[in-house]
Amino acid sequence: MASKLPTVAIIGRANAGKSSLFNRFVRSKQAIVAREAGTTRDNVLGRVTYGDHQLWMVDTAGLKDPNDEFEASIQEQITEAADAADAILVVVDSTEYVSDEDRIVAKKALRSKKPVILLLNKADLKESLPIEEFRRLGIKEIIRTSAEHSQGIEDTLDVLTDLLPAKTEREETDVIRVSLIGRPNVGKSNLFNTLAGKQQALVANIAGTTRDINRVPLKYKGQAIELLDTAGVRKQGKQEVGIEKFSVLRTLQAIEESDICFLLMDVNELNTQLDQRLAGIIDEAGKGLVVVVSKWDSVMDRDAYTRDALAPKITKTFDFVPWAPLIFTSSVTGQNVSKLFDLMLEIQIRRTQELKTRKLNDLLQKTVAAHPPAGLKNTFPKLRYMVQTDVSPPWFVIYGSNLKHLHWSYKRHLERVVRENFDLVGTAIKFSFRDEKQIKANREKAAEEAKKAAAPRKADESAEALEDEYLL
Repeated sequence: MASKLPTVAIIGRANAGKSSLFNRFVRSKQAIVAREAGTTRDNVLGRVTYGDHQLWMVDTAGLKDPNDEFEASIQEQITEAADAADAILVVVDSTEYVSDEDRIVAKKALRSKKPVILLLNKADLKESLPIEEFRRLGIKEIIRTSAEHSQGIEDTLDVLTDLLPAKTEREETDVIRVSLIGRPNVGKSNLFNTLAGKQQALVANIAGTTRDINRVPLKYKGQAIELLDTAGVRKQGKQEVGIEKFSVLRTLQAIEESDICFLLMDVNELNTQLDQRLAGIIDEAGKGLVVVVSKWDSVMDRDAYTRDALAPKITKTFDFVPWAPLIFTSSVTGQNVSKLFDLMLEIQIRRTQELKTRKLNDLLQKTVAAHPPAGLKNTFPKLRYMVQTDVSPPWFVIYGSNLKHLHWSYKRHLERVVRENFDLVGTAIKFSFRDEKQIKANREKAAEEAKKAAAPRKADESAEALEDEYLL
């Protein structure tokens, strides 16, 4: 997906405004922006469309001297992003004099032998320094920008589109988007890297390492897939103010954007209420769901019966989504990781299948005959026919009468029957119930209101006709 389009990396020292500019370029709030140095940790990828040109923009963490292993891994990602890019945007804070860090950034960019553009950000502020102050960095192309007021955005894109070859990429219309969802430190980023086949996401034993939605495109058996690694979601009372709340919002947005969600749980800390809540959110959103037990390699003294003993307990916790497959994985040993790809494909087939109306109605009539719905006060619901109206998720509409008396347990029964007769593994399904009497009443009411609204118009038209006749 990303191989055919030119890539532009945004680098600079921390808090120079890279993420704010990135959001302006991609015309969305895709990267987290906050007044805290080092907010962006992972490389964030976004597509930029400008006229007939398209390119990938990569937002990177702020460059600084690595003082520990975690910081060093961040710097390594920045270097990789710059090396892989077709052009580099160096961002500096124009309200501050050139620092040693700025010189290091500029030198790193120029050393790449790629086209380099220097962006003097925050140029709208009165404290902004003259352009001559920054020429000593050795970068010839300099543009004054302001993320706050979108200043210099189009100028930068004009230069980039002149520098870079006009490449086009066929838009993938059948991409399966899969999000990794879960609490902090359950192994999402490890699994993400294993699935991606490279060190794309930062991995550390620090809760909240992943903040932004980390994306990587890949293909499996000819199918385009986009993996989304998300921030760990904690209980609301344990969420930090500011950045972490942004991250949680990103996670919820990722669920909405996805086709399928992998809900990860650490095998050493299973079945929390938050896991149930996340599964409920995914179900309510109508997405595919796989419950993934991670870190299986960390279980001591496990044998062939350990999984069989754990599985029923986990399944009971998620009895409200019994259709979700359960799989035990290890990113360290690679156990069952490849099976996740096959599950992606299988679930997507089920999510997008269209069932024949005749088969649905045959099933409905057999179900009602075998187990009629209970009534209330001698008024019994009547279920006449069923149709599928949508896919992703599959959506079924049942028509009948007296449906307000249809008990929720019978609705659950109908869902179970549909699932038992049609292979809908791993996907949420939706039901709507349409009361024919109510539909008829609503139509009659709408017709009556339209008639009443038309009456004054006819009176006005008659008056206008008389007036015209008098004038003639």
